Amino acid sequence: MRYSVDYLIERRKEKWKTDSNIERDKQFREVVAEELVKDKGLRNEVINKPEKLIELLFVVVDKNQKTVPFFFNDVQRDFISRINKAKKDFEEGKITDISFLILKGRQQGFTTFVTAYQLANILLNKNFQGLTIADESSNTEAIFQNKAKFPYDMLPDVIKPTEKFNNKRQLLFEKLNSSWAVDTATKNMGRSRTINFFHGSECAFWRDGIAVTQAGLGESFTKNCIKIYETTANGFNEYRDMWKSKQHINCFYEWWKTKEYFTKFESETIKKDFIYNIEHKKDWINERLKWLKNVKKLNLEQLYWYYKKYTSYLDKELIKQEYPCSEEEAFIASGSCIFDKEKIIKRIDELKQPKRIGYFAYEYDGLRIKNIKWQDDENGFIKLYELPKKGYPYVLGGDTSGEGSDNFTGQVLNNVTGNQVAVLKHQFDEDIYARQMYCLGIYYNKALIGVETNFSTYPQKELERLKYPNFYVRMKEDTYTNKTEKAFGFNTNKKTRPIIIAEIVHVVRDMVESINDAGTLEEMLTFVRNEDGKAEAQLGCHDDLVMAFAIAHYIRVQQEFEIKKEIKERNKTFNFSFEKEKEEFDVGEEEVFI
Repeated sequence: MRYSVDYLIERRKEKWKTDSNIERDKQFREVVAEELVKDKGLRNEVINKPEKLIELLFVVVDKNQKTVPFFFNDVQRDFISRINKAKKDFEEGKITDISFLILKGRQQGFTTFVTAYQLANILLNKNFQGLTIADESSNTEAIFQNKAKFPYDMLPDVIKPTEKFNNKRQLLFEKLNSSWAVDTATKNMGRSRTINFFHGSECAFWRDGIAVTQAGLGESFTKNCIKIYETTANGFNEYRDMWKSKQHINCFYEWWKTKEYFTKFESETIKKDFIYNIEHKKDWINERLKWLKNVKKLNLEQLYWYYKKYTSYLDKELIKQEYPCSEEEAFIASGSCIFDKEKIIKRIDELKQPKRIGYFAYEYDGLRIKNIKWQDDENGFIKLYELPKKGYPYVLGGDTSGEGSDNFTGQVLNNVTGNQVAVLKHQFDEDIYARQMYCLGIYYNKALIGVETNFSTYPQKELERLKYPNFYVRMKEDTYTNKTEKAFGFNTNKKTRPIIIAEIVHVVRDMVESINDAGTLEEMLTFVRNEDGKAEAQLGCHDDLVMAFAIAHYIRVQQEFEIKKEIKERNKTFNFSFEKEKEEFDVGEEEVFI
């Protein structure tokens, strides 16, 4: 009778569950290895799915320092399914590159699995070249000795190929011409190699950075090379840029997806006190535990494990990096964030998708804009979170592309509720920016517009030339007469900047549910107080959306706060039309504006 690999794996699991005896497991593995050598069908099964060889024959040292069979945990099994899907998609031409980013908590078993997977591949395939690089030399050697050499040495001799090299950093099988090596991440590492499988361990901590190390690898990767960059986060660095680029297959694994992360209570009294504290105390850890319990539905033993980890750290902020509850938290700014980070992270977790994404099309004769139409476009630069309502007053704050910025932005608020209803962000020419702001303002019931005028007055002047009807008015001093006079647009300076930022600190603290845009919230996470005490974007980050949001909130006092009961129609100049159901926008068949 011929057995399948899956059947043999299940038999191994059953035997281990019954007696947990590593010597009897060794006897089972030796018998199975003999069958594997004899039976071509069994060999083909594991060649097609190398991970099956791991659960069939590999052993590993667990967290209790005991030698046990290598059976996959939940996160490892999930990642295997992602690898197999990516391989299939590549073969079918659905993707052109197999590159994974793994962002995770500590000790979830990814380095152990990826190392075993490479080892399985060099045992089963000819001309397979694998490479693992780590952040430090000590970690490099530990990966090889503990996660590769030991499992290899414990394999039945009958399946071990003829070795050419078996040293501290390399396994090379002569007849198969297959090898797996480890190295330390440096700028000159990896040259003159051909690599079928690449594993970057703790790459957010590579001393020379990811870009420099990748440059050292040059053209080493084959077209079908599987590349895996795994790490715990290390602030806002190159790994975060890779994550946000959407050029890779992003895999985030929360700590609670590792089932063994739980702790039993020492007594019923401790358990009761723990539950009471979650429900009644308002400090950070108990608010976090309450969220994990009510939103993420974790059980009490998981919560207690997390609590014990938290109390073990002298620097309590480390819990967010070492055991993140969201990808945003994993990348949280290392500086002193101006805003309430916990509220921001929770809000990001709650967000819904925009109702519409796109931009405005229009006719322009050099003097006036007319026939404005919304265009749905998934790659568009305007996101609509709440469609305009008849009679509602709105405000639109704008931040222009100035010093330290390369984006033009706009933020629309419902002035009755304070809700963020639309966001614009793009790299425009100034005249195009002014026209899109014009259309956006008109669309939202001739919203009050306040555009920042520090670095360029062109967008404001262009809006005036286009005869936009509703501007924020500030008082400015005439440098010739020293008299104050009225002017359109918002000026961000040493006096106004702290005021507008203080206002949105209050918004985040007390009205975070009014913020609907993930990009705005993510910029807030990197808005920190620098060494000089100035509130600004962390080095390498942007604050375009934050500043437009702050301006929008500041100018609200010059807009109505009540809903108009009647809208009088006069000159029929603008005709909004939409590709989808008109009623979704609640603008009527033909809105009329001056």
